[in-house]
Amino acid sequence: MSDARTAAAPEAPAVPDKSLLARLARWETVTVLLLIASILYGTATSEDFLTGGNLNSILSDVAEIAIMAMPLTLIIVAAEIDLSIASVLGLTSALMGSLWNHGWAMELIVPTVLIVGALCGAVNGVLVTRLGLPSLAVTIGTLGLYRGLAYVMLGDQAVADFPSQFTDWGFGSFAGTQIPNPTIVFVVLAVIFGLVLHRSGIGRSIFAMGANEEAARFSGLRVKRVKLWLFVIAGMVSAVAGLVFTFRFASARADNGAGLELSVVAVVLLGGVSIFGGKGNLLGVIVAVLLLGTLRNALTLNDVSAEVLTIVTGSLLLLSVLGPSVTARVREALRRGHGAEAQPSTSTQ
Repeated sequence: MSDARTAAAPEAPAVPDKSLLARLARWETVTVLLLIASILYGTATSEDFLTGGNLNSILSDVAEIAIMAMPLTLIIVAAEIDLSIASVLGLTSALMGSLWNHGWAMELIVPTVLIVGALCGAVNGVLVTRLGLPSLAVTIGTLGLYRGLAYVMLGDQAVADFPSQFTDWGFGSFAGTQIPNPTIVFVVLAVIFGLVLHRSGIGRSIFAMGANEEAARFSGLRVKRVKLWLFVIAGMVSAVAGLVFTFRFASARADNGAGLELSVVAVVLLGGVSIFGGKGNLLGVIVAVLLLGTLRNALTLNDVSAEVLTIVTGSLLLLSVLGPSVTARVREALRRGHGAEAQPSTSTQ
């Protein structure tokens, strides 16, 4: 005889699926939605926004920011920071102008500039890894040092008589498309840094030392050596950004790139990289670069002043710090709520 009470027992209510909500609460999803909203805003407020020339302008305006964001992503994942990158850009740009004025061939200037950029990064790396100084304090100091050296080289002078084949490349487009040539440099670097960070043992080491440096050291990782090379690479890539900036504007000046470090840090953190290290995704940083460029371009087309654009950049930086924390708490709340509802109710008779 079957148990009547069992047969008559009501079915447990279906547990609502909150996995979609959890995915929507991810910070990477939020940045994609913000990018879409910026595109819709630009399209709705200006008929020039979706033109090929304007898309070229968006990509060109964030070229140096995007290039410098690649190595900075790895440095922040490793729980360090480099605020001197824009000053390295300015120093290498000034060096280009100075060497050109002294009759150097551009074929010699380019490798020299890259070596100097790497040496600037090496100075940061030695001070941080060998002397044990905090990277924030070190790179604030070298931010002023490198910019000062740029002014020593050129003062307020501008050098603008570079060979046309180099400047034409700087503001030209790739293979007849609307894609700026500097964007191709960024794409190549993004592929390289993406493979290193997410598909290599070095990348796993960077995440490990960012999450827990002591544990990484005890596990046998050469923490100091890896961090030193990260700063060296950041300096060299910043020199690449200096070359791109100088060729794009056909002008070498000591103040080139001044203030860009704020935008670079903003896009890296806005892309979901934790300021405390150990977490991050390069794809999120790329989305954040496009978000910054799209939003600033849309506001510019609507005659928004440069001061407001600076406020927008600062606001994005604050959002990049607060946003991931808020979304993480939302996901945790959804996970706990889902777990509580999934628990079967038990009662004793």
